[in-house]
Amino acid sequence: MEQDKNTYDKLKSENNELRLQLEEANDTIQAIRTGQVDAFIVSGDNGHQLYTLKTADQTYRVFIEKMNEGAVTLNHEGLILYSNSRFAAMAGMPLEKVLGLSFETFIPAESQKKFNDLINNGWEEDCKEEIGLLNKNGDEICCLLSCNTLELDEGPALSLILTDLTILKEAEKELKLKNEQLEIAHNATEKLNNELEDTVRSRTNELLISREHFRLLANNIPQMTWTSLPNGEANFYNQQWYDYTGIEQLETSELPLEAVVHPDDLENTLEKYRASLATGNIFEVENRYKNGTDGTYRWHLNRAIPLRNDDGEIILWIGAATDIEEQKREMERKDEFIGIASHELKTPLTSLKGYLQLIASYKKDDLPPAVKTYIDKAVISINKLQHLVNDLLDVSKIQAGRLEYRLNQIDISELVKQCIENAAHIYPAYEFKNEAQPNLVVNGNAERLEQVLMNLVNNAVKYSPNNKNIIIRAIQFKDSVRVSVTDFGIGLSAEQIDRIFERFYRVEDKKYMTSGLGMGLYISTEIISSHNGKISVQSEPGKGSTFYFELPLLSV
Repeated sequence: MEQDKNTYDKLKSENNELRLQLEEANDTIQAIRTGQVDAFIVSGDNGHQLYTLKTADQTYRVFIEKMNEGAVTLNHEGLILYSNSRFAAMAGMPLEKVLGLSFETFIPAESQKKFNDLINNGWEEDCKEEIGLLNKNGDEICCLLSCNTLELDEGPALSLILTDLTILKEAEKELKLKNEQLEIAHNATEKLNNELEDTVRSRTNELLISREHFRLLANNIPQMTWTSLPNGEANFYNQQWYDYTGIEQLETSELPLEAVVHPDDLENTLEKYRASLATGNIFEVENRYKNGTDGTYRWHLNRAIPLRNDDGEIILWIGAATDIEEQKREMERKDEFIGIASHELKTPLTSLKGYLQLIASYKKDDLPPAVKTYIDKAVISINKLQHLVNDLLDVSKIQAGRLEYRLNQIDISELVKQCIENAAHIYPAYEFKNEAQPNLVVNGNAERLEQVLMNLVNNAVKYSPNNKNIIIRAIQFKDSVRVSVTDFGIGLSAEQIDRIFERFYRVEDKKYMTSGLGMGLYISTEIISSHNGKISVQSEPGKGSTFYFELPLLSV
């Protein structure tokens, strides 16, 4: 027991002594770090050695301690005589544990030769090299190790400055990756650019071929053709245009329509052309073009359609002018024939109708019922034929500009009432609703306006075989009187609406057979126009139509 107690006391004493030495070493290190001492002693194989920095002062030591790079001082044996806190942090060890260790402890095995060559060279001259540094956890840190010698009181020492290259290497790695990605993107872009250039060359070649095909086609058709920009500025005329107008090609960019279009047709042409440019609708007009050779004018049908891109925007107008002079002359001859034939037919029809009336009123002997029936049917047929002849005569007068009649003040509500009474007698199966406002007075010809209104009623009946309700309205609309006839029949398509007021145009429907020559609405249009009014229609297929005309309202 006594012996164990002595051993315990001895160990306790040695432990206290070691603790005192450790505290003394820590105090020394702290004093060195804070610049409180200029020298320190290291125990070696040859005894204690004193190390001092010849020109060190407190400012320099503080600078070394605060710098971001690791700073180490080695003796010839490679032992660490001094280390700042940054190197200790890089090594992952307490500062007091670093001092006195061999620096090779922190060098990976595969870098030992490289390190030894660097250290040996460092004793001879300043040098630097990238090298790996092992920390306590075995992780390798890439550093730039710079070597230079220091003169201490007891002899030379080797100073090492270690710069952590981890962030730099990561940046280089990231930069390399970005460069590789950039190279890939560059190659892809270059490939795409080459493909695009090939496509552009191919499309350009196709465009040139297409343009030449267009020119070849345009210059070898009998019509005069042109193209214009969305604003209406012409940018191409075909050869026929130049040949007919006699205008030099260099003058076409500023060509005024006044130079080629007949003065009487110019205003109407410009009005319709501007309307098409504003709405994008098809441009169509009949006008006379001046022949540059003999100065005569010939009728042409002008028609232009818009060419649109994928977004629906107009990029070009393509137009053509077709010579219809011969057709116009044929139409005039036809109109002349119709006028002559109508006059020639009117006299025998009147006589025939009179003879039938005489036969029907013959009182000497009673006529058999069958004969009376035949006479009634003959009168109905003659009335229809007379109505057609009257229409033909009206068309002839319109074409000749001789559709004239006297104008008087007319109460439209009375006119509507009278027409509804006639319609109810002619079409007993239909129901006519009167929605006319009273005291609507216009200046017009009662017979002609009744003709227009009855024509609208006849059409409403003709194209409403199922729903037999028809509404006739007369209302004040701004400074005009609007008279309308609404049916609930088959209706009209957009294409039919565009043509419904043309001469000889008839609405064809596969389900319903209709009769007539297609002149009623054409005549009605001319009658309303001569009254300084306008006529139009609103319709939807399958839902019916509303035909209406407007006349200036008189103040009474």
